[in-house]
Amino acid sequence: MFGGGNMQNMMKQMKKMQQQMQKAQEELKEKTVEGTSGGGMVTVTANGHKEILSIKIKPEAVDPDDVEMLEDLVLAAVTEAMNKADEMVAKSMGKFTGGMNLPGLF
Repeated sequence: MFGGGNMQNMMKQMKKMQQQMQKAQEELKEKTVEGTSGGGMVTVTANGHKEILSIKIKPEAVDPDDVEMLEDLVLAAVTEAMNKADEMVAKSMGKFTGGMNLPGLF
C-alpha cells in the first residue's frame, strides 16, 4: 500500500498529541487565576476549567445600605477571573492549535 507508513506515523503523532492535550487539560484544573475588584475588596479564585474555587470579601466591602455595590464588585471580580482563565487556557492549549481559535474545543 502506497504511503501506509506515513499514515501509520501520522496516526501515532495524532494519538500522542491527543494524550498531550488531555494532560494539559488535567493540568489546567490545578492551575488557578484570581480576579479582583474594588482595589482588592473582592477576590475571586478560579481554575483553568472555569470553576469558581473561592470568593473572598473584605468586611469593609459589606455595606447593608448598599448591597448593589457589593453585587457589582463580586460580578466584576468573577468576570476578571473568567477572562484570566480564558487567557490561561488559550495560552496552554494554543501550542496544540497553532494559535487557531477553535470554539468549543476547550
